[in-house]
Amino acid sequence: MKAYNRYFNVNRDTWNKKVAVHKESEFYFVEDFKKGKTSLNIFELEALGDVRNKSLLHLQCHFGQDTLSWSRLGARCTGVDISDQGIALAQQLNAELKLDARFICCNVLDTSDFVDEKFDIVFTSYGVIGWLPDLQPWANIIAERLKPGGFFYIVEFHPIVWMFDYLEKKPVLKYGYQQKEVIYEEYTGTYADTQSTMVSKEYGWNHGLGEVITAITSAGLHIEYLNEIDASPYKVFPDMLENDEGLFEIRDKLYPLLFEIKATKI
Repeated sequence: MKAYNRYFNVNRDTWNKKVAVHKESEFYFVEDFKKGKTSLNIFELEALGDVRNKSLLHLQCHFGQDTLSWSRLGARCTGVDISDQGIALAQQLNAELKLDARFICCNVLDTSDFVDEKFDIVFTSYGVIGWLPDLQPWANIIAERLKPGGFFYIVEFHPIVWMFDYLEKKPVLKYGYQQKEVIYEEYTGTYADTQSTMVSKEYGWNHGLGEVITAITSAGLHIEYLNEIDASPYKVFPDMLENDEGLFEIRDKLYPLLFEIKATKI
């Protein structure tokens, strides 16, 4: 993966800048979070169930809100992220909230160089795999870090969503479903604060569901289910409708917005 280091370095710099913006944003509601509000959504809560006394590895954890939310529910958590500023804030929140989560700064693809523990659960969610050029090393890391009988769970934006350029007011179909070429975007603001003056510079890759499934199974994991979901906790496009459950849907429901996979290590 050394060939991709220049992309990773640019992304790391952008995520470091995002931390300062995100911790002050309404999107991440840090003060309410400190008072006990969870950052977890219905999909991952239902999928993981009772996590008390389970060991949990959270990959690409940003500044650790989900990791700490799982910790509050009784899991023994480790969070990993490429952003040193994100990990520093996660550690600060962990200490302030008197929780016992552990946070490690590294590229997710290097996790096994920094973590040798095996876990009951490996978890990741919402906007994670698009930062990776090749999913097989990622899936191999997941399998390495799972105990026999443990499971991996991902809930992620559907590959169709990533085909759109949504930086303009109206989303435009622009990118390939499983585009191999790197995608570069540069824009002002972030998804958490579109009015911010920070400049986001990002390199990403699109991965179709076939690639995701093949990577996970090739790593030796058994897929329990794949669900495609036509609602999202996040308003990923303009002009979306909020349903009775507080989730967002596109008006015509022509394509799913999320997918979720649960896979076990035999």
